[in-house]
Amino acid sequence: MVRSRCGGKYTSGIEKDDTDSHGQTKDKPTINEPDVVAPEKEILMKMAVRVTGSFVACLLLGISVPGWRTGAAAAGTGPRGVTTHPNKPETKVANSWDPKAAAAYLDHRLTWWTEWPRAQRDHETFCVSCHTAVPYALSRSVLGTLLAENAPAPNEQRLLENVTKRVRLWKEVEPFYKDADRGPYKSVESRGTESVLNALILSVRDAQSGQLSDDAHTAFANMWAEQQMDGQQKGAWLWLRFNNEPWEADDSGYFGATLAAVAVGIAPRNYREAPAIQPGLKLLQDYLNRKFAAQTAMNHAFLLWAAAKLPGLLQPDRQKAIIDELLEKQQTDGGWSLSSLSGGWKRNDGTPQETASDGYATGLITFALQQAGISPENAKLKLGLAWLTANQDKTEGFWPAYSLNKNKEHHISPETALFMNDAATSYAVLSLTAASRRLR
Repeated sequence: MVRSRCGGKYTSGIEKDDTDSHGQTKDKPTINEPDVVAPEKEILMKMAVRVTGSFVACLLLGISVPGWRTGAAAAGTGPRGVTTHPNKPETKVANSWDPKAAAAYLDHRLTWWTEWPRAQRDHETFCVSCHTAVPYALSRSVLGTLLAENAPAPNEQRLLENVTKRVRLWKEVEPFYKDADRGPYKSVESRGTESVLNALILSVRDAQSGQLSDDAHTAFANMWAEQQMDGQQKGAWLWLRFNNEPWEADDSGYFGATLAAVAVGIAPRNYREAPAIQPGLKLLQDYLNRKFAAQTAMNHAFLLWAAAKLPGLLQPDRQKAIIDELLEKQQTDGGWSLSSLSGGWKRNDGTPQETASDGYATGLITFALQQAGISPENAKLKLGLAWLTANQDKTEGFWPAYSLNKNKEHHISPETALFMNDAATSYAVLSLTAASRRLR
């Protein structure tokens, strides 16, 4: 067991449902030669690429990085691949949250996930989870820039290698879940889900260099090939449904479609304007607008983020309606509660939903509002950011959240009970980093 920075196990937190303990759905879906460089110069060049590239990625994700500078060469590497700086104080944004502790927590959690037997897949790969792996991919390079790390964290590289391998072997690797093991339609749902997540992760990675790699092009090609051409899901992707909110329920295909839009929007070199993808992009836009009224506030928050990355995706009045909806659901303590954003969803273990503010809902909504142009100085948004700064566990680095599907007593293990904390921590990092420049 990997331990926390203070020696305690990472076993604190609230429940999130486990991807290998899901129920089965009953709904039927519609079917240049390199230059020779002196070793010292080569090392410096690689460090410059890392720092500059990550800064570009932050800009594309809509994040401002405080005190950004090319000081990585003086850095040393501490535990868990987190860079330390013996000649300057530890980096903290507005002296209110601890990015180093957040990085340590996220690194530990991805290590656990990639080694958990139930996450293992064929060809020595692992499942790319919506609760741990995807949020990690979105937030870890942002933390790397904030901490002036001189290279990707080892787990960041491991995740990217895993995704790249599965993209290259797309026609050979098995789906994450198969019909024979998990019930009807799980193979096609797995393909649709993974195609979007792979494209998103490689798009985030390539934003650092400003060049869309061959692997990312392949991932996008796989994604577009999985887009539905007819039926109720026309324009979207078949998505894993295990009767678990917020990522694997009957409405989660909409969440997946918003991630596809984000992936296209942040891809470098104006990928979103490529003629070849315009028909698919039009279908995606039509789907997101056609199904708008039936969505929960949580799906609307993801749509708000997507609209910030794809100009014209939403009409201004609809964007304003989402902003008003999200602000109206803010709680008196300044945070948001996931259960209030999920359309009255009932837990499958029969226990009552939590109603307290949590890091996942608050992190995501404050991040999405900033993407939509709301200033961190806005009174309501400021309260939400204050909630985040006050609610990080400073010892272990995470933000607390809870499962919509079961309480922690009904979870498989203390480690699987941390899934929502994983996602909460990543979105809190994205939000606070985006706000930090104007909060100094």
